Amino acid sequence: MHEENKTAANGCGKIRSGAQNGAALLALMEKTGYSMVQQNGQRKFGGPPPGWEGPPPPRGCEVFVGKIPRDMYEDELVPVFERAGKIYELRLMMEFSGENRGYAFVMYTTKEEAQLAIKILNNYEIRPGKFIGVCVSLDNCRLFIGAIPKDKKKEEILNEMKKVTEGVVDVIVYPNATDKTKNRGFAFVEYESHRAAAMARRRLIPGTFQPWGHTIQVDWADPEKVVDEETMQRVKVLYVRNLMISTTEDKIKAEFNKFKPGVVERVKKLRDYAFVHFFHREDAVAAMSVMNGKCIDGASIEVTLAKPVNKESSWKQHFNGQISPSSENLLGFPNKEDGTQKSLGKPASLSVRLNGQHSPGSPEVERSTYPFFPGIKLTPISMYSLKLNHFSSAVMHLDYFCHKNSWAPPEYCLYSTTSQDGKILLVYRVLISSIADDSQSYFMPEKLCTTVEDAKELAAQFTLLHL
Repeated sequence: MHEENKTAANGCGKIRSGAQNGAALLALMEKTGYSMVQQNGQRKFGGPPPGWEGPPPPRGCEVFVGKIPRDMYEDELVPVFERAGKIYELRLMMEFSGENRGYAFVMYTTKEEAQLAIKILNNYEIRPGKFIGVCVSLDNCRLFIGAIPKDKKKEEILNEMKKVTEGVVDVIVYPNATDKTKNRGFAFVEYESHRAAAMARRRLIPGTFQPWGHTIQVDWADPEKVVDEETMQRVKVLYVRNLMISTTEDKIKAEFNKFKPGVVERVKKLRDYAFVHFFHREDAVAAMSVMNGKCIDGASIEVTLAKPVNKESSWKQHFNGQISPSSENLLGFPNKEDGTQKSLGKPASLSVRLNGQHSPGSPEVERSTYPFFPGIKLTPISMYSLKLNHFSSAVMHLDYFCHKNSWAPPEYCLYSTTSQDGKILLVYRVLISSIADDSQSYFMPEKLCTTVEDAKELAAQFTLLHL
């Protein structure tokens, strides 16, 4: 069997025969006692395993596995993934040809086992020269709904969604940054399962459902960043949202110091949200409990622990399912308006996205070149007919979003200064006249660049982050 697999891997033969494959899988089922069913383009091993009682494992127990050799099957995969713990279910995506599609989902019985699988099996050499990728699986149960009338309350939106879709658990609505009596023109609908969310998306996307006489925009919401428990136990920064635009950093610091003077190290505020840094974690946790729901300058604030991010990650990570103008470059922490407001707080225009994480592997933008052969037919198109994964810069993303939301194009104004060592430093100010209001008519980053291209890209990133 291994010799034949080697031949197939070298491209000198076909995948192993159906009889050989069937025999290997039958032997695996007899050895483990697990069942195996193939349906809807995937093969399920287990789910539940033998003797399992009670509900399935909670969210966070599943990992995504990519770059699996196409001629590798459960008889080879299961022993590898059992090293991290007990498998509840393994779902291998299959082609009609009998090959696998190069990726799978493995659900463990506990979150700790899933985290261990990521730790010990990511970049694991599963065959000579073949390395698999293992990361957390984002079981998305949340839809982004854009173009909602801004005067609609949470209850009205919830009732409207329940009329036409099943499995609605909750609706998340954020107040407008400048007028707390209005919403921001979008909401997030939480469903009881990924399947319920997928069915709802399928039903809503054609545009036949027009609540309150409006054509809504529907797509997957970006799942919140998953941070392991060990890392979260070290966090001593709070994320505070729903602040008034006029509330100052000094006022926020004073309010959070009230319950225990001198515990706040510093405050960083951006528009209507802020990060409050504490000297000690225990004070941050205590302040979160005390301050969540409190009023500051007439606004009821929401307070949670900030989620750390990888500072080495770039703006263009996960183009397949996430719009990520990384706040870590500015702050060291994302907020729910980066990890969520890029996802859970983006304006209606940002709903033009690709499908969540549920494409294999969330690849970055492909930037290859291909030969242009004589006779190839070319078709004139508009850049606005493309999808987000065709763009590799924040400047193009911002232009795309403005167009999709029927806004005027962004206006870039270039400014310069001179550094102490005589270098010309540049920064762009971005004006989007269609959304300008009295409190925020332009966006300008807090960093200067040495090249025009970098300055413009940074300004576009900053604008996307703060919309």
